[in-house]
Amino acid sequence: MNAGETQRTPWIVGVSGASGTPYAAAVLRALLDAGHSVDLVVSRASRLTLLDETGISFRDAHWHDDLREWLARGADGKPGTFACDIAPVRYWNAGDLAAGPSSGSYPAKGMIIVPASTACVAGVALGLSKDLLQRAASVTLKERRPLVVAVRETPLNGQTLRQLVALDDAGAAVVPASPGFYAGATHIQDLVDFVAGRVLDAAGVEHRLYRRWQGGLGGAGTPGR
Repeated sequence: MNAGETQRTPWIVGVSGASGTPYAAAVLRALLDAGHSVDLVVSRASRLTLLDETGISFRDAHWHDDLREWLARGADGKPGTFACDIAPVRYWNAGDLAAGPSSGSYPAKGMIIVPASTACVAGVALGLSKDLLQRAASVTLKERRPLVVAVRETPLNGQTLRQLVALDDAGAAVVPASPGFYAGATHIQDLVDFVAGRVLDAAGVEHRLYRRWQGGLGGAGTPGR
């Protein structure tokens, strides 16, 4: 890095194979809208989920086009709903264990896993590092950087609950993908944005995705967020 240059310090966003790809899209859009750089890791299983939920095939050789199409879709699947500049995104293949985020010396603000499957939760809690997503999460924990795990599964069995407690003990923030209704949701996108906003709250990232509680009953009927 030359003198006077600013070091790129991204948020690492991992997308695992749980249902809930609209949550990931909302988080990515909000990070980019807030001016953050993003390093993106998409697991093999999540590609199948993305294809099933959106019809989009996420391909390494065409990730720019596929990501742009994905982030442009609303939670209802309608294309062209959002405009998003993906120039600040760097994509890493989930099988690349030599990628930047695999090392603690690689600069990063922290990591968000959204959505997080129970298999992903288990891998991170046990320190398996079987792919780049899990390895980057382990690095995030050992470097004492923020790690937010947006788990999307129901019901949760005892084994997964114990693994989530282990992640909490290790310093991660566990955020269930559970939308609230006090923000006055009138559309599926509002419910998605509420979860994405709570994920970003846990990461300490400013956003305007939902109307915050102000202490007054009946606010859900008030227009605006």
